[in-house]
Amino acid sequence: MARPHPDAGSRGNQYPIPASMKAWVLGGPEELSVVEKPVPEPGPTEVLVRVDAIAVCATDIEIMRHGVPAMIDGGLPFNRGFTPGHEYMGTIVKLGPTVDEFQVGERVTVEVHAGCGRCQRCREGMYTSCLNYGYRAKGHRANGFSTDGGFAEYAVNNINTLAHVPDDMSDAEATLVVTAGTAMCGLDVMGGVIAGEGLTGTRDRRLEMGKRLGADHIVNVGREDAVEAVQRLTGGRGAQYVLECSGAPKALNEAARMVNRGGRICLAAFPADPVPVDLAYLVRNNIYVFGIRGEGKSATHRAAALMAQKRFDAKLIHTHTFSFAEVPTAIRYARERIEDAIKVVVQIRET
Repeated sequence: MARPHPDAGSRGNQYPIPASMKAWVLGGPEELSVVEKPVPEPGPTEVLVRVDAIAVCATDIEIMRHGVPAMIDGGLPFNRGFTPGHEYMGTIVKLGPTVDEFQVGERVTVEVHAGCGRCQRCREGMYTSCLNYGYRAKGHRANGFSTDGGFAEYAVNNINTLAHVPDDMSDAEATLVVTAGTAMCGLDVMGGVIAGEGLTGTRDRRLEMGKRLGADHIVNVGREDAVEAVQRLTGGRGAQYVLECSGAPKALNEAARMVNRGGRICLAAFPADPVPVDLAYLVRNNIYVFGIRGEGKSATHRAAALMAQKRFDAKLIHTHTFSFAEVPTAIRYARERIEDAIKVVVQIRET
């Protein structure tokens, strides 16, 4: 179990908390600026996290450009002084009035969603599909989507969104727990996973990284037809499962032709525009399609456990690090894949 940070004991288990903090906020589309914001106050089931590091996600870039998929009380985040960012970790510096599950000084990583806890979906455990999604007054929080996120010095998190970070895990590695959790949630939704899965992509360096992480086969779709490659690799049988993470316009139709009859497809990305789908093909072949919004079913906690056990080396996909003042540059590297950037991390607190 993670121990409180050494700094905590030297201050009587208390951290000095300023009245205001620096935060990156949205103006209009892709307009980011640094402002001073009040440090938020944790509620009864919340903690205040000093954000130590945050990774840039492709979804952050979509939110900054289009607003969607973020929604704040029924509206887009633009011109609200909204702070994006959801793949962050940090140190607990203040506890809400009833919190005894965590201690000040503990390092934690976060997942995005805390459902309202009162709707049918939340009662079923589907808090990422909360029927009160985006409505803060009803208790829903999705940091970086419907409430302020982690491109700031501090953030408030519900205790249900926290996972302990072991002492030997770096800040940068801990920011990638939510990424792994999303993939694990997708596999859960599809009913599990079988050995021998492949990986497709467009960049050789990324594909080679996938092989280092355990992919049995890699296919560069810029040089080879992905559907034909899957059929070749499976001896014409097709795959049982396809986890689609690109959001490309043709991705669902191609995925449908990769799976065999009765196969399952999980969609984990947000296409920028509506896409045409061959529904007749899906129906004729009894293909199941699932959509996931992030890292539900507490998959983040399981991903954190696997990473703590060294079962998944997230350090391999961390390629670039920038400072808090360089957030726009970090976002540009992630968006344009400069120097083959895969996971770009902003180190907010100097280590």
